[in-house]
Amino acid sequence: MEESLQIQRFEQLPSSTEFASQIESKNVPAVFNGCIKDWKAFVKWNPANGGLDYLQERVGSSTVEAMLSKTAPVFYGDIRSHERVQLPFSTFIDFCKQSMRNTDSSGGSLLQSERHQDAVTDVDQESMLSGDVPQQIYLAQVPIMNSEDRERVQLEGLREDIQTPTFLETKELASVNLWMNNAQSRSSTHYDPHHNVLCVVAGSKQVVLWPPSASPFLYPMPVYGEASNHSSIALENPDFSLYPRAKCSMDYSQKVILHAGDALFIPEGWFHQVDSDDLTIAVNFWWRSNIMSNMLEHMDAYYLRRILRRLMDKEMNQVLPKASPGTEKLKCTCELLSNGADHGCCDLNPACKKQGLQGKDLKLHELEPFSLQALQELVSVVHDCVNITDQSQCIQSTPPNDSKVSVKHECDKTLTRKLFFLEDDPVAKILWTLDPSTLQNVLLAMAHNFPRTLEALILHLLSPVGAEVLTRKFDEVDQHTTEDDRNKFYQGFYGAFDDQFAAMEAILNGKELFALQAFKDSLDKFLGVNIDVPKPSIR
Repeated sequence: MEESLQIQRFEQLPSSTEFASQIESKNVPAVFNGCIKDWKAFVKWNPANGGLDYLQERVGSSTVEAMLSKTAPVFYGDIRSHERVQLPFSTFIDFCKQSMRNTDSSGGSLLQSERHQDAVTDVDQESMLSGDVPQQIYLAQVPIMNSEDRERVQLEGLREDIQTPTFLETKELASVNLWMNNAQSRSSTHYDPHHNVLCVVAGSKQVVLWPPSASPFLYPMPVYGEASNHSSIALENPDFSLYPRAKCSMDYSQKVILHAGDALFIPEGWFHQVDSDDLTIAVNFWWRSNIMSNMLEHMDAYYLRRILRRLMDKEMNQVLPKASPGTEKLKCTCELLSNGADHGCCDLNPACKKQGLQGKDLKLHELEPFSLQALQELVSVVHDCVNITDQSQCIQSTPPNDSKVSVKHECDKTLTRKLFFLEDDPVAKILWTLDPSTLQNVLLAMAHNFPRTLEALILHLLSPVGAEVLTRKFDEVDQHTTEDDRNKFYQGFYGAFDDQFAAMEAILNGKELFALQAFKDSLDKFLGVNIDVPKPSIR
């Protein structure tokens, strides 16, 4: 876990200004020990001190919406996995009292009344499993206050027992909610679209958190789905054959324990999974972040494109790091520019020292051993994939008729492999190791001595990852050569093709296919959306 994402604990509450500038703005969770111990609720709701009777008397007649789940004690957010049922709050309180009696033989002394013993009959029997009802019910997100829909508020009578934390006093709260369970429970891994402060009034909670950047390891449900903010991974028995990246998910997680009186700031977008002890009561505060509040609607399409592009670039750089092995050799290459001045050629490359990049007719015997080896490997790859009439002419002499060959059948076999990954493509692996000077000499020698082989390589065998590597190498060439040398190199390279535009198109098409695959992977990892990427076309 990056140091900048480490969760901090605070013994003293920050001011609203300190919270906004030092905590909220960083979008990193924070724990506030003893944050709510001065609440009336901290004393009055305590089950050990008659708190259940107090709640029953205060708002017992209110009707609340509860989650009913057959997978209890795990409660999944997907509406296919649970049912929402209406019941009197007093009925749920009776479930809590029953749980206390079951866990403590002297629990009766803690209870001052035994009302509504048969209240379970008030609940729709057809929607519940008889006998298991108390263990299956969880009060999740029951509104105490809701600024957007006052009609949804079910427990407004509890508002005076709680106080908005001082560091939230300047916030426009969207809602305040009650969370209450009568038995051990576990929420599925999910994130919220609002900033959140979770306050534990009674009991304790364990919260596991992941930053939004860990989304690929949590397999979020499709963005178009009803439970798009939830992870697809089952908590009880994760299927790593279906979700292989999930094996590493805990490497990106942090765990905090919240006791009664503590509060946790959970920034928007942070995945979290909560385990609650028996009979835990909590209240949370939700509010919109400054980023979302200030995001202009007419800019949505632009923001979407920028963010998708950034995720796509990140995905591409995971396949191909920004710096290739060849860049480490730059200080030993010729024509490096520093402050606009040309430096002389290095001794490493005698061919370059002798000819510079005049190179249209670079001879094989003038190549340094490393360049000659790279050239031979590239030519061998091409000749292994296509029907060359006389393979014995490969490197020893210039074939008089380095003929265009029928490559479609053999290339079909090559392009149907996984050629979006560097380790799968021999051409890309060879190009990736070359520094700009060596690349230029290899390609110019190939253009002069084996033009048809170069044509077959670019037009038929260049995979998406190969095209991406080649264009990155071209960028390195552009950065470390003079404009005159660049022009001579590209003239020599593209001059080998009967149709120069077809060569450029093949390279660009491959590069875009690589980017499309990265785009697809980004959608899959971060949005849970799977799309098909078209196969590269064979010219």
